[in-house]
Amino acid sequence: MKRVHVAVGVVLNNNNQVLLARRLSHLHQGGKWEFPGGKVESGETSSQALIRELKEEVNLVVADTSPLMTISHDYPDKEVLLDIHTVNCFSGLAEGLEGQQVLWANVDSLREYDFPEANTPIIDKLQSL
Repeated sequence: MKRVHVAVGVVLNNNNQVLLARRLSHLHQGGKWEFPGGKVESGETSSQALIRELKEEVNLVVADTSPLMTISHDYPDKEVLLDIHTVNCFSGLAEGLEGQQVLWANVDSLREYDFPEANTPIIDKLQSL
């Protein structure tokens, strides 16, 4: 099985809130909440991919990203490599350009949302900062 390389954005606003997007029901792990991002294309760095994906998916223009952590996770039907970056410097109002629901959640309330299993270490890290 080919491992899917995904750039993931932990987009933080000035109120210590993080941007979440709900996966569309027909997608892998559909209906669950996630930190927005997408697949890294050939020739892209994970930061370049994340900047592109955040513009395409949630209408944010990102100035810069900072590496946070990397997670390799195997689901029964898919293997993923998550390249997670924090994003503090962005412009625009977040909106789901692909029909997905988006919201700003308090970091301390993240466990109240249903995330894919691979996201648990991200939540653990954010709540320990």
